[in-house]
Parts: sequence; structure tokens; C-alpha cells
Amino acid sequence: MRALAIVDGEHYPPVVRDALAELPYDFVAAVLVGGMEKLRGEESYGVPLAEDIDAAFAGYQPEIVVDLSDEPVLGPVERFTLASRVLTKGVPYIGADFRLEPPAFAPFDLPSIAIVGTGKRVGKTAVTGHVARRLAKESRIVVVAMGRGGPPEPETITVPPTVEALLALSRAGRHAASDHLETAALAGVETVGCRRCGGGLAGAVFTSNVLEGARVAADLAPDLVVFDGSGAALPPIATDRTIAVVGGHQSPAVAAGYLNAFRLLLADVVVVTMAEAGSEWERTYEAVKTVVPSKVDVVPTVLRPRPMTSVRERKVAYFCTAPPGVHDVIAEHLEAEHGAYVVHVSGNLADRSALQGELEATAADVFLVELKAAAVDVVAEFGSANEIEVVLAANDVEPLPGHPDLDEIVLEMSRIGL
Repeated sequence: MRALAIVDGEHYPPVVRDALAELPYDFVAAVLVGGMEKLRGEESYGVPLAEDIDAAFAGYQPEIVVDLSDEPVLGPVERFTLASRVLTKGVPYIGADFRLEPPAFAPFDLPSIAIVGTGKRVGKTAVTGHVARRLAKESRIVVVAMGRGGPPEPETITVPPTVEALLALSRAGRHAASDHLETAALAGVETVGCRRCGGGLAGAVFTSNVLEGARVAADLAPDLVVFDGSGAALPPIATDRTIAVVGGHQSPAVAAGYLNAFRLLLADVVVVTMAEAGSEWERTYEAVKTVVPSKVDVVPTVLRPRPMTSVRERKVAYFCTAPPGVHDVIAEHLEAEHGAYVVHVSGNLADRSALQGELEATAADVFLVELKAAAVDVVAEFGSANEIEVVLAANDVEPLPGHPDLDEIVLEMSRIGL
């Protein structure tokens, strides 16, 4: 294989040169990444030295990158950053005791956008729903969603499911809060539900039926297909554009480090969610901006619930996955924008035992609920058994004042090939 070597000046050049001759690769070039203070300026590695990674790929077209460097020139943080850049080229990055493979992306003929996350509970599905609702005003959209609880065969949802329909699925043993059901119910667009298992460091999955789902979506003849990732797993499709979603609550070292840097480098726009006042989201925002090219917009946003049915002048308990620090803000929003009397806000949709206790202790006319986790099998079931109306809530994605208009960016992205 045509190989690019990563070398440093901490190693004595004749040692590196002998290693390049010994290893089972056809080394076509090398990049010297640091440690030059030990070098005399006339070193020869037996192969050309490229100025940097981009120049090496442009000039030598390597099929693999072999890292022969070490501490202190490339520590773990720097090595993951370099690996992320290499993986965007579609080639493996290997070292003495590791091998990182780029995820495989299958070609897709229709205009397409991928929405990917840097972890779970970062608001990715909310962004997918928001994007789908906005684009559906202009075009015919199909969303292909993959989840850890998705169906064994791709499932097309053409009619938004009601709470009653979701309860029926749950009682039949289905995961009734799967991402494709959430998007169909809250965005009102056709969705194709898929499943996946496993998630690699760079976002590859061990198994999925997304390729079959992509064919189903294409047969529906939409104008554009939105592929929704799952957690930090990437849809295995080569899309025209990519939106990366970062949680403003995430540690900057995680959101913009490790192989999340690879996810960010794939992006045409980055959405930072949960950029709430006092949450220190700015640190994560700044970390992301150090990774992505300057031409890529990074848009800080907040998520605000929007009931799918009016809750005006009714006593409402809202059940979501939001952290406690934003509960008062959510309650104020529901009261100011939707006229509700909010009696309780819970962030325990992922904690069934705590959720059950809250339900039993809450007196409300309406249970307003995000379609996540235990929304159906616990909240909706309790509401059904106790004759309390259950209303689903979508999340609007609202950019902070003074930052780019997300909807305008998304509309421009959707004009692929025009």
C-alpha cells in the first residue's frame, strides 16, 4: 500500500529511515510533525518530506498513514486531532498498537443531508425535526432515521402517529419512542425507520439496515433525503451536506476532541444546542471553532418546547430530558408563549423509577411530553390509565441573537445542485 509516514525529530533520523525500509508498506512520503530542535537541517528519511498532511495527500495520494512519532511531539490529544484529519481523507491511520479505520459511506443518488451528533442527548433528533419541518415548507422531504431500537426491516411512516397509535406499538412490544416515530409525529414528514448496533470511535456501526432504508427512501421519489444519525454513530451514506450537532453542556475536550474532531471536520455547519445563559456553553463553542474551518458556521442555539396541541389555560406537567438548570426557563417559555399553567417540569424521562414517582405525585390536566425514552410506556400509559390527556412536544431550535440564521443556512444547503 502507498503509505505516508508521520515522523518526528525526537527519533534519530537513521532509526526512522531503517524503520521505513523494514515496515511492509510502500512509503511514498513523510510529514515531519515536530521535535526539530534536535535536527541539524540535513536529515534524509529516504522519502520526500511533504509540508503538511494536505500537501502530502495532494502530491502523493497515500492509501494509509503510518504514525512513527511518539511523545512528547504527539501526545494523545494531538494524535487524535491528526487522526481525525486523516480519516476525513478516507484512509486508515495506524500506529504501533492501534489502527483507526474511516467509516464507509455508500453512494446515494438523490440530494441529501446528514445530521450527526457528538454524543447522546445533544439534541440531534430535535435538530433533525426542526430541519425537516423547515425544508418541508419548500420541498418533499423524507427522513431516514436509524436507532438502537429501530425495526428489523426498514419501516415507512407516512401518517404522523398519534399518542394512541404509539401506545398500541408499545403494548405490542415495540420501542414506541424510536427516532423515526418521533420525527414522523413531530415533523409531519414521511420517515423510514432503521436500526443499528454498535458505534465506533469515528462513528461507524457494526450492523445496520440503513442502506436498505436509503433504497426505500429513494423509491418514494422525494426532492431531498435527510439521514438522521444515532447518538454519535454516523449514517453510512455519502451525503451531499452534513450538519453536526454538539451539546453546549458537553465537555469541550469531548465535544471537540478525540474523534469528535473527525465528525466536526465533516460538517458544513455546526449547531451547538443548549446554549443556555450561565451554562458555560461558550467554552464548548470556542473549542468547536478551533477545529472547523473558518468558512463553517457554528450556530449556538437553545431548544424550546412547542406543544403539538394547544395547552392554553390548562395545568400542564412537562416531561423531558433537559437538565434541572433549564427547567425554570422551560416553564416560563410554556407559560409566556403557549399560555400554559405549568405545575411541574421533569427531566427524568430516562429514569423510569423516578418518573413513576413524579407521575403519581403530580396533579395536572395535561401531561406534555417529549417523545423520548419512557415517554410512551410510562408517561402515556399512566395518562391513559388515569384519564389525563397526553400531548406530544416538539422542540424548536432557536439561534441566539447576533448569530447566523440557522433556517437560512439550512435552506441554502437544501439547494443542492441548483
